[in-house]
Amino acid sequence: MHQLQDAAAVVGVGATDYYRRGRSVPATAMDLAVSAVRAALEDAGLGPRDVDGFALYAGGLNTGFLAQQLGVPDVRFNATLPGGGGGSAGCLGLAAGAIVSGQASVVVSVMALQQATYRLGQAGGKGSPYAFTPSPETDFSVPFGWVSPGHKYALAARRHMHLYGTTREHFAEVAISTRANAVRRPGALMQQPLTLDDYFDGRMIADPLCLYDFCLESDGAVALVTTSTERARDLARPPVLIHAAAFGGDGVNSPQLPWANSPDEYFASGYSEAVARTLYERSEIGPGDIDVAQLYDHFGPMVLMQLEDYGFCGRGESGDFVADGNIRWPDGGLPVNTHGGHLSEAYVMGMTHLREAVEQLRGTATNQVDGAHTALVSGGPASIPMSAVILRKDEP
Repeated sequence: MHQLQDAAAVVGVGATDYYRRGRSVPATAMDLAVSAVRAALEDAGLGPRDVDGFALYAGGLNTGFLAQQLGVPDVRFNATLPGGGGGSAGCLGLAAGAIVSGQASVVVSVMALQQATYRLGQAGGKGSPYAFTPSPETDFSVPFGWVSPGHKYALAARRHMHLYGTTREHFAEVAISTRANAVRRPGALMQQPLTLDDYFDGRMIADPLCLYDFCLESDGAVALVTTSTERARDLARPPVLIHAAAFGGDGVNSPQLPWANSPDEYFASGYSEAVARTLYERSEIGPGDIDVAQLYDHFGPMVLMQLEDYGFCGRGESGDFVADGNIRWPDGGLPVNTHGGHLSEAYVMGMTHLREAVEQLRGTATNQVDGAHTALVSGGPASIPMSAVILRKDEP
């Protein structure tokens, strides 16, 4: 049994409203973060003076300012996973490690995304928010039109189609099923149903990826509060146990963004196999025991490839897997992104997926999966660190 297994639990979750790009202004990203954390602490029945740790990822929040704004008197632990969405699920692994090692007792994880100010790899904050910064590495790609993650994942999707016969109809199933989930969820940004005709009418952005294969650009914040399982059982909400967590990745993953230098089969994947292997090794359950999955969907086709990486189907079989209705709610064998995901609810770089997993295991989700006892949440696909977490309903 891994030393972190079920030793810490999520006891609070909070979020702001979600906004279309730029519409959270005049609030700042810090305003959004503080609002989400306060809501999460209230949800847990705790206050700022109980907090002594922060386990974050990316986003650029200044922890000192955040602690000051909240009124946290003593920060004993502070750690941040670097990178983009790949590290999102891993923040709970950081939190659990801090608690089990005695470095903190109540840890906050929060992500605030404000598209008007956020920049990924763009020196000086100029230009497209997701364009690659010129570098010796990008000299092999940018001159040929590969200037953003959308271009990179379009090539991975096309390679998957070539190797395994995956089709755009399979990609459409991801977009359509998650939109159906979002339509039922109050606060989701996309409230209109999506049909197959709508999908194919969507403008092509980076062939074979069309408009509906891309995540939303949105503003908002989500926060979670973690403490020891022993303490959690005396708090306001049913604890959701952090059963297993992993962050890292395969060494050939590092150059996936912004240029490709990996074996063919690995290139046409979700780059998550190493993290999945570690995750299951640290757990007492396998893919067949997962009741609901929240898979990082910055680009819809990467959901298919993660289904393969995490063992829900074989390599190259994800197209048929989704075509058979397996990821649909409520009747699919593995409901996926039951909140609508990044494609249709909101894009807060993976934190909405953690929020939904907690709600599913509390039994309070809008699209509740009957009898949900376990949830898998992934971060990425992206460069290292990749991450994933298995959450479990507390059944002492």
